[in-house]
Amino acid sequence: MAEKFDLIAEIRTDMGKGASRRLRHQGKVPAIIYGAGRPPRALTFDQNKVLKQLESESFYSSVLNIKVGEKSQAAILKDLQRHPARNQIMHMDLQRIVEDEQIRMNVPIHYVGEDVAIGVKDGGGKIAHLMTDVEVTCLPKDLPEYFEVDVSALELDEMLHMSDIKLPDGVEIPLLAQGPEHDHAIVSIHVIKAAPVEEEVEEVVEEGLEEGVEEGAEDETAKGEAPAKADDEGSGDE
Repeated sequence: MAEKFDLIAEIRTDMGKGASRRLRHQGKVPAIIYGAGRPPRALTFDQNKVLKQLESESFYSSVLNIKVGEKSQAAILKDLQRHPARNQIMHMDLQRIVEDEQIRMNVPIHYVGEDVAIGVKDGGGKIAHLMTDVEVTCLPKDLPEYFEVDVSALELDEMLHMSDIKLPDGVEIPLLAQGPEHDHAIVSIHVIKAAPVEEEVEEVVEEGLEEGVEEGAEDETAKGEAPAKADDEGSGDE
């Protein structure tokens, strides 16, 4: 069961871009909450408190307890917009949840055993995280905080797939129900090929220059003129 977070909210009455801009200047985060068969409602949260909560990875995949006055509503975070340059939340979308209705949520994947993986220690390979989270469906009470995937037995040029994730009871990955072709790889170990060494690059450049000189000489000879020697070209400067 994922951790629960408490967020104090206020009802927002002013709408529009101008109102949202004023709220941000006041240190507030405009938000909207919807779902559970009820009409959407505009809310505001304290910017600093939200930023503090966001420091925990669990915030993104947990049930949030939204408090408005004396009332509380369970919800999950569906979308979050950040300012491109400042450490500021621009807007939040929250979805109400009820105990007996399944939810869709992206749950983070934690990889363990990377430093002792066979393909790393014995094969000299590098771990590649192909997926850092996976979408699941479950009841709110079954929502996991994260999935732990052990890669210590993974050998060179091997990979693990979504079907290798150990799912708790009541939790499913919708993509797997669509067939084996949707069982995407989540992590692999491969040898990273080194870029060409400097000497090889210089060799290619020198070969290109030599070819250019030869072609130029052939052109001059075709015109009935002998190609100038490299030493003669620089003699005037000596």
